[in-house]
Amino acid sequence: MGLGASGAARVKFAAMAGTNLQCAVLLDRDTIDAGGDIDFSALEALFPQWRAHNYTLKQDVLGRIDGADVIISNKVMLDEPALRSVPALKLVCVAATGTNNVDLKAAKALGITVCNVRGYATPAVSQHAIALMLVLSTRLIDYREAVRAGRWQQARQFCLLDYPIRELAGKTLGIIGYGELGQAVARLGEAFGMKLLVAQRPGGPAQTGRVALPDLLPRVDVLSLHCPLTAQAQNLIGARELALMKRDAILINTARGGIVDEQALREALRQGRIGGAGIDVLTVEPPVNGNVLLDPDIPNLIVTPHSAWASRETRQRLVAEVVANIRAFADGSPRNLVS
Repeated sequence: MGLGASGAARVKFAAMAGTNLQCAVLLDRDTIDAGGDIDFSALEALFPQWRAHNYTLKQDVLGRIDGADVIISNKVMLDEPALRSVPALKLVCVAATGTNNVDLKAAKALGITVCNVRGYATPAVSQHAIALMLVLSTRLIDYREAVRAGRWQQARQFCLLDYPIRELAGKTLGIIGYGELGQAVARLGEAFGMKLLVAQRPGGPAQTGRVALPDLLPRVDVLSLHCPLTAQAQNLIGARELALMKRDAILINTARGGIVDEQALREALRQGRIGGAGIDVLTVEPPVNGNVLLDPDIPNLIVTPHSAWASRETRQRLVAEVVANIRAFADGSPRNLVS
């Protein structure tokens, strides 16, 4: 499926490149493109042969990657049988930061380079995390629904004061995962006048200036998660951790669903053990079989559909970074290596 780039541009790149890359396949364009708002022409122009698929089912992977020397995938699984089935395969470009959809051990054994994309979604994710904090702190959704229900119209005074509003200024923001995203959220929090505490890396050694999680949790008014889903971070925030938090504390998770014990969070919210939660990620996405956090009666919970990252600017930046990864590999200086 071509996207309109000239064949001359493709041939020029192939001739200039140190590594001869002829055929590329993009397996899940719909995870990047929203109704045609993203320009893929720079990516298509890199290859004499270009194939793009909007979506790829598991049973279609082998047929679609056949003959490719570059595979681009956001979330489509590339296991050992798939990687082994393409003798010409030189490079897998993960169009995301997380690489759990690629068998990295098999790729290394087969001599296949794997690159990911880093730092491309920082503005979007950080503003989404802050937006969740603000909506929960101001009880924005509750007040909107009160107006829709006619309660303001029926009030005896000029304003409604039914839901307690809290300011971020002066509150303590706890960050778990102090990489690029965590630091960006910290800067925005500090701009609102928040005080900052940074947690020790899950499963890592003690670091100066970091606070052990059991000591951090009782002190924070907002806890924001930005760590990867590692074995040490699986269910990092469970019933015990939620019980350590203040009863009016807010939990924000724009990282990965498995970091939070979802059943424990549901019960903590229902029982008023924490003040609220803003969740952009679930353990299984999409939640085709439901999820305990989608119950409609959970109070003070906002769930967004893994959309924190998805600004148009971020998605176009993602394509540009994939192009940069491919050019660097072809020039013999691969970047963003994970395998």
